[in-house]
Amino acid sequence: MPRSQKNDNFIDKTFTIVADILLRIIPTTQREKEAFTYYRDGMSAQSEGEYAEALQNYYEAMRLEIDPYDRSYIPYNIGLIHTSNGEHAKALEYYFQALERNPSLPQAFNNMAVICHYRGEQAIQQGDSETSEAWFNQAADYWKQAISLAPSNYIEAQNWLKITGRFK
Repeated sequence: MPRSQKNDNFIDKTFTIVADILLRIIPTTQREKEAFTYYRDGMSAQSEGEYAEALQNYYEAMRLEIDPYDRSYIPYNIGLIHTSNGEHAKALEYYFQALERNPSLPQAFNNMAVICHYRGEQAIQQGDSETSEAWFNQAADYWKQAISLAPSNYIEAQNWLKITGRFK
């Protein structure tokens, strides 16, 4: 049974009903409808922490989805799962894939910056200031890109950039 038929809370049920109605009235191909259903089921599983199920649904959605813009959100969400699991290298790969399809995804740049900043902090703890500076500079580059796309977001990142002298 698809996850969309198992939703048991009011918000998920409401979203599923609205999405099903939209799928019926918007002129799209059967393939696009099927891709969206897998994507929606992936989001539902992800929100419940069922990452293996979410990944299966996302991979199937990616196989079916042909629109580059819509397709960009699939690897972005896969990147979120890998980030949650501490698999930062894999997460970065998927964020890059998302940005290849949609370079206007500030949240992907932000998440990449967060990973780089985390790695910079790890390098400091290991006493490697040269490596930490490289990671922090990479984080700054990604945050600048995120901020240029969404100037009113990422206030903490903007403050960090200013405090560290990287906001140019």
